Amino acid sequence: MKSKLCSDLGIEFPLFAFSHCRDVVVEVSKAGGMGVLGVAGLTPEQLKQELVWIDDHVDGKPYGVDLIVPAVFDGKNQKTKSDEKPSELKVPETHASFVRELLEKHNIDASEFTTERFQGGTRLGDNARDDASATMLDVAFEHPISLIANALGVPPKHMLERSKAEGVPVAALVGTPDQAVKQAKAGVDLIIAAGGEAGGHCGSISTLVLVPEVVDAISHIADIPVLAAGGIVTGRQMAACMSMGAAGAWTGSVWLTTAEAETSEVIKEKLIAASSRDTIRSKSRTGKFSRQLRSAWTDAWEEEDAPTPLPMPHQFGLTERAMRKIHKLADGGHEGARELVSYWVGQGVGMMNKRLSTRAVMYEFMEDFLKATDRLSELTSED
Repeated sequence: MKSKLCSDLGIEFPLFAFSHCRDVVVEVSKAGGMGVLGVAGLTPEQLKQELVWIDDHVDGKPYGVDLIVPAVFDGKNQKTKSDEKPSELKVPETHASFVRELLEKHNIDASEFTTERFQGGTRLGDNARDDASATMLDVAFEHPISLIANALGVPPKHMLERSKAEGVPVAALVGTPDQAVKQAKAGVDLIIAAGGEAGGHCGSISTLVLVPEVVDAISHIADIPVLAAGGIVTGRQMAACMSMGAAGAWTGSVWLTTAEAETSEVIKEKLIAASSRDTIRSKSRTGKFSRQLRSAWTDAWEEEDAPTPLPMPHQFGLTERAMRKIHKLADGGHEGARELVSYWVGQGVGMMNKRLSTRAVMYEFMEDFLKATDRLSELTSED
């Protein structure tokens, strides 16, 4: 493809695949796109293991990593001494009781989930502190990464300075034009305009509206490529966004049903059966708005008598332990757990209705993209 972004990053097709699965990352990169490993929940040791594996299997193709270092975070910028424990999460009894009752309603033993059990740090919380994120950056830059992304807020100064020194472009996700302007002025190299259709943390503006708004908003600041994100699961959607000024597409959900994905069989079955109406944008999982598959779990948090979700990362500390058990039981066939189990996914899930390999999804994207651009060319042809 004739693309400056592709040339700069050494890729053939400007499709970026965010995934927690190293196999997906490798397959996308080897097929001509760029796989980006989501590492927010990993320890530095785990991150090193994952990147060593990718280096050994990606055949020298470019790949990236995605860290979560939120701009607004309860406990962010705290430094901890080696002999100190991170500050504990404060989970009210009302919230702990709500989770226990919800589990018991679905025939899941909740006796282990005492209020005290919900207290304590999370890997997400630990990695958001400046000293911890610096350690993660140290590990990442020990490897030949070609891109580093920050999913929440303006990347901290130390991240931007280190990335510039290492010659690695910095990408950042935005949900509004104002956020894009802040990112551009901060000096990021790539802006990901994530519409409200996106899975995981997202804003409320649709991708169709957000992409041209962001392109226009930053045009007078710097020549920064914009990637479109949010509900994009086909090449024709990618082509549509590029016709509005995007330089490529950032995707996540579409890889969840691939053979290589980290998702369990239960989740894959739910995703393939879901329609675009079967997702919800809610704070109930992490304390920030994120889009996920609707389930008995998400429905319960929308009831009038449900407690208000705690701020991030406290809500995540409350929910991740319970959700871990739910996933395990669901995989074992527990019916109540199957009703509760959920996963982050965008509204494009309604078009994710068949099982393919990661490589096959890449090729479908390319073929669909070419058909879409051919249709546009025919519309403007004088013949």
